[in-house]
Amino acid sequence: MPDDIPFDKSFNLTPGKVEEIMPGVRRLLCNNPSPFTFKGTVSYIIGKGKVAIVDPGPDDPAHIAALLDAVRGETVMHIFVTHTHMDHSPAVPAVKAATGAEVLAEGPHRPSRMLNVGEAPRMDGSNDTAFQPDWALADGEVVSGPGFTIEAVATPGHTANHMAFAFKEANILFSGDHVMAWSTPVVAPPDGSMGDYMASLDKLRGRPEQIYFPGHGGAVTNAPRFVAAYILHRKAREAAIVRQLEKGESDIPALVSAIYANLDPRLTRAAGMSVLAHLEDLVARGTIASDGPPSITGRYRFAG
Repeated sequence: MPDDIPFDKSFNLTPGKVEEIMPGVRRLLCNNPSPFTFKGTVSYIIGKGKVAIVDPGPDDPAHIAALLDAVRGETVMHIFVTHTHMDHSPAVPAVKAATGAEVLAEGPHRPSRMLNVGEAPRMDGSNDTAFQPDWALADGEVVSGPGFTIEAVATPGHTANHMAFAFKEANILFSGDHVMAWSTPVVAPPDGSMGDYMASLDKLRGRPEQIYFPGHGGAVTNAPRFVAAYILHRKAREAAIVRQLEKGESDIPALVSAIYANLDPRLTRAAGMSVLAHLEDLVARGTIASDGPPSITGRYRFAG
């Protein structure tokens, strides 16, 4: 599949160095690069004097120290968390203990759907299952501070509890892992849901914000058009899966091999989980059939 999204991988922020990216918004990069985090997790500071933090990041002592140093002499009122993967929320207890800030998020970590018989959540170290917010935000709920108004925007899909945050005065969106300039996120069942993810993309496409600041990498500019490209990309991936299954019954490893060109071997498992997410959605819609609930080891056939 050709690279049909106008990705921007130019991001040169130095870990531990605070950068003001616009009036009232600073960012700080954690030194935790990987194929899934790009150059690391980005934490944001909103406001001056009395501030809010978005995604304090992993339980990384150097990053926590740098973040606290960045707000030294200021009052941290709120800690907003986009979702509960281990690169975004585990720094919360340390930052809360040091600042006394209130923690706000959609809710604790949970699967996106009921578990199938014999299935367990992906307890592989990627989920912060200990996280509990002080304030569970509803979609559209608004939180105000001195000079900033934050709207909670529920964006389930990457995780069930994924939430973006709109900074109303600046007309920008902190998009977490839902939309990123450098890549598409992994949607891995049962933690993630492709149906939810696509619905959340449709929701964002209709919003007014033109710039997103994601949890990894640089800013997403011309955001509605970028989101539209995301949607087309996912629909093309779905169409490729259907085309393969129109040729005959298959399994996920064979589908990954046929659909993903030049795949980094480190991402093979993630690609398989993404295909599973598409297959779950296609089975639910009656386009594809499987024997029993869709699973990573299942076999699939065209049902149209």
